[in-house]
Amino acid sequence: MKDYVFEVCTGGVQDCINAQLGGADRAELNSALSIGGLTPTISTLKMVKEKTTIKIVCMVRPRAAGFCYNEIEKEVMFKDAEELLKHGADGISFGFLNKDATIDVESTKKMVELVHRYQGDAVFHRAFDCVSDPNTAIQQLIQCGVDRILTSGLQPTAYEGKDMLKTLQAKYGQQIQLLAGSGVNANNINELREHTCMHQFHSSCKMWEIDPTTTTGNVSFAFHNKDDYEAVSLDLVKQVAEKLRGK
Repeated sequence: MKDYVFEVCTGGVQDCINAQLGGADRAELNSALSIGGLTPTISTLKMVKEKTTIKIVCMVRPRAAGFCYNEIEKEVMFKDAEELLKHGADGISFGFLNKDATIDVESTKKMVELVHRYQGDAVFHRAFDCVSDPNTAIQQLIQCGVDRILTSGLQPTAYEGKDMLKTLQAKYGQQIQLLAGSGVNANNINELREHTCMHQFHSSCKMWEIDPTTTTGNVSFAFHNKDDYEAVSLDLVKQVAEKLRGK
């Protein structure tokens, strides 16, 4: 059996604990998962590092929507990344694009240099799935020194993008780590593993927890009319981990 890496997308301390207990090798730590994940707090990272031993890669994303940032947003991202690295982050997940959805090479190089200064992993996240020319983009990321790309193969889910993932792995897998993510679960991970020949997989393993105070009387703080929030399911993590490792 080959060695596979299983990463879980998390939104807090309990999520990271569940990821480790379920058999994950690594967690991507975020805040605000409901809008795709934003930068977590330093306090959250510190507590995660106190309570877990798996590797923790921190998202650095200052706002929702796309990945074309102004200079102030970039300044915040670099400051956040350095603080997270100083407090034990094992890597930073980030993405910089130009207005035409090409790679912002200058900002990417700067972030890679910062992350590597702290011996962390520089991970270009699914901003990669927004590019129109994946071959040019991946070559640029390799030249920038990026360690790993999180990608769904330019499709909404990794399963839909499995042919592109297979192509990227065959063509570039010896030059850069590729991490398949989006919609990865216990039902499709074996097929994805066999079809793409990839070695790293990223899953949210999410469940929905109800907060009974979300909607009271005439006031609602629900997101999309739901009274719940996303959390990592220990059982789903176990299921994916067992399938990936053939147990």
